[in-house]
Amino acid sequence: MRDKVLIIAEAGVNHNGDIEKAKQLIDAAVFAGVDYVKFQTFKADKIVTKSAERASYQNQNTGNKDSQYEMLKKLELSEEDHRELIKYCEARNVQFLSTGFDLDSLEFLYGLGIQLFKIPSGEITNLPYLKKIASFGKPIVMSTGMADMEEVEDALEVLIGEGLSKDNITVVHCNTEYPTPMEDVNLRAMNSIGKQLGVNIGYSDHTLGIEVPIAAVALGASVIEKHFTLDRNEPGPDHRASLEPKELEEMVKAIRNIELAISGDGIKSPSKSEMKNKSIVRKSIVANTEIKKGEIFTEKNLAIKRPGTGISPMKWDEILGKNSEKHYSKDDLI
Repeated sequence: MRDKVLIIAEAGVNHNGDIEKAKQLIDAAVFAGVDYVKFQTFKADKIVTKSAERASYQNQNTGNKDSQYEMLKKLELSEEDHRELIKYCEARNVQFLSTGFDLDSLEFLYGLGIQLFKIPSGEITNLPYLKKIASFGKPIVMSTGMADMEEVEDALEVLIGEGLSKDNITVVHCNTEYPTPMEDVNLRAMNSIGKQLGVNIGYSDHTLGIEVPIAAVALGASVIEKHFTLDRNEPGPDHRASLEPKELEEMVKAIRNIELAISGDGIKSPSKSEMKNKSIVRKSIVANTEIKKGEIFTEKNLAIKRPGTGISPMKWDEILGKNSEKHYSKDDLI
């Protein structure tokens, strides 16, 4: 999709239904230096029954007894909200992104001119959804939380079968628990996906902290997605597993540093920055005592010391036993 890692700051529903808070989240993401700010597009009555239970993490984090439907209803963004947020992102020079959770929401986002689409983990087994999102012909990032490899492969086949190029699909390893325990991350699965399916890979993180997405970049992730919030203590389903603005900034900085660190050609050779230190840090064969002309070089009258501007110590065995061709004072380079 692009040479550098695509960093998606997942605002999600952490705006708590407040458009002004959504703009503050955009501001925080811009300051951190992300590529995309992502929200969620849905109508509660199209994605959940009124009797559906909430996940345990949602119960723990929301602090009320609303049903899942009631909780989501309060977190909807209106169509006008979307247009306002897109304009705000344009003004702040950051890309707007939103995950659609139903067919109508996908159509709406497509009509807004969205150029990148995100398949959330919960829709990876939703055949009509997969066909619809593939029909747009836009690049897709697909999360794989709760899925096994067979389900990931099945979803990928649907997307490709609908005409989407594999090059335009990034499959994102993910664990759908908020927060994800470290022992459940299984980051190696990301590379297994890439190796087995031959696709671009990424990682959507729900752990606490920033170290796992940084590690994912080092392992080859081309996309990183991370939830963030203005305040982790706010009520709401996702705040607890989200970064606060300063942490988001630190994550972006670390990822960009890792990008630079792994961007070399892979050939082991001295870098430009270290060449100037070569002669200073390496050593040479020097006189350990005064050595007269004609005297035999021995382990007693020779030593190995800095700087490295003389004969390399790798020539030690060749020098021993030879006759000195000149007079040396102690510490003179041989």
